[in-house]
Amino acid sequence: MKAALIQHRYEGNKEDTVKKSVEMIKKASKEGAELVVLQELHQGNYFCITEDVNNFDLAESFEDDVKFWSNAAKENGVVLVTSLFEKRAAGLYHNTAVVFEKDGSIAGKYRKMHIPDDPGFYEKFYFTPGDLGFEPIDTSVGRLGVLVCWDQWYPEAARIMALKGAEVLIYPTAIGWFDEDSEEEKKRQYEAWLTVQRGHAIANGVYLIAVNRVGFEEDHTKALNGIRFWGASFVAGPQGEILKRASFDKEEILFVDIDKRRMEDVRRIWPFFRDRRIECFKDLQKRFCD
Repeated sequence: MKAALIQHRYEGNKEDTVKKSVEMIKKASKEGAELVVLQELHQGNYFCITEDVNNFDLAESFEDDVKFWSNAAKENGVVLVTSLFEKRAAGLYHNTAVVFEKDGSIAGKYRKMHIPDDPGFYEKFYFTPGDLGFEPIDTSVGRLGVLVCWDQWYPEAARIMALKGAEVLIYPTAIGWFDEDSEEEKKRQYEAWLTVQRGHAIANGVYLIAVNRVGFEEDHTKALNGIRFWGASFVAGPQGEILKRASFDKEEILFVDIDKRRMEDVRRIWPFFRDRRIECFKDLQKRFCD
C-alpha cells in the first residue's frame, strides 16, 4: 500500500485552505497513493487556541463538508482520512475523523475520545468526548486504526485498536510550540511526541502514521502570542523505525510504502500479544491505584 501524508499550513480562510488540500490530494493520487491522510481540523485554523462561542458556527457545514470530501476521495480514487468539526445536535459537538472509500462512500467514523484542555488547546470547550469507541475502520487498503491527536499519548487506545486488528494506527494531529519556550523545552516536547508514538508501533507490531499541520497561527484575543505548529509528520514501522519524516516548517507530501506482511514477520519474533498477562490488568480500569 502506498500512503501519502499531507502536511500544510492554514491559508487564512477555509476556501483557500481547502483548495490547497485538494491540490495536494490530486498530486498524491497522480503519484500512486492509495491512502491519503490529512491533518487534524484541516479545513481551517486551529480555532481551539481560544474559547469563542462563535466558533461553533464552523460545525454548521458538517454535512456539506462530508459530501465535499466524499467527492474528493471519489474523484482521486483514494481512501481519504479527514478530520472535521461535527455538529451532532444543538450544544453537542465532536472532533470527528471521517474515512472515505475510493468510491466516495463513508467507510467509517471515529470521534476523538481524549480531549485536552490546556493553554492554547481549549478543546474541552468545543468537543464532547467520542462515543464510538476504539473501532478500526475496514477499507479497501486495509483495517485502519484511526485516532486523533491527544489520543496519541494513550497506549490503551493504540492497544485496543491493534487488538481489534488495526494494521495501521493513524493520528491526524495539531501540535506545536510556543515561541517563548526555550529551545531545550521545544526539543523535549518534540522528542516526547515522537517517542511515545514509536512506542505504540513497537508495542503493537503495527505501522503508525502521524500527520501534523505546519506554520504559525495567531491568538486573535492576544491572550497568547500564538502556536507554531511543528509539522514533522512521520511514518513508523512495526519496530518503531522511522520510515519517512517531514520537515518542521515546510508544506509537503510524504509518500511511504507500507508492507503489511512485515507486521506478521515482526510479531513472530516479538510476540507481545502472546505474553500479555491479561488476568492482571484490572487496575487499568481505575482512575488511580491508591
